[in-house]
Amino acid sequence: MSLTFYQYPKCGTCRNAKKWLETNEIEFESIHLVENPPSKEELKELYVKSGLELKKFFNTSGQKYRELGLKDKLKDMNEDEQLRLLATDGMLVKRPILTDGKRVTVGFKEAEYEQIWK
Repeated sequence: MSLTFYQYPKCGTCRNAKKWLETNEIEFESIHLVENPPSKEELKELYVKSGLELKKFFNTSGQKYRELGLKDKLKDMNEDEQLRLLATDGMLVKRPILTDGKRVTVGFKEAEYEQIWK
């Protein structure tokens, strides 16, 4: 199972997820979410495979999210506009994102990782 781990190294949640993966000896390819943000197409694929609502892919606690006033603006944007916006800045994307090409998790909850990735 080849995993892709989209993360921001300075993010505490990402560090916790990475530590969990390493502790459980799970190999993964790490992608720096800010230096190499996923394209609109990649984000759409992750979103569709995740089964989550698109809002879950936004880093709602991030400074950039607040600066842009996205809490109020997202509801007036269609899916394509939201995906395009997410692809413009890795700091807008909730992290970490972990995928094996079939399954996708967003954020880090140890119980969820235990169930899906172990």
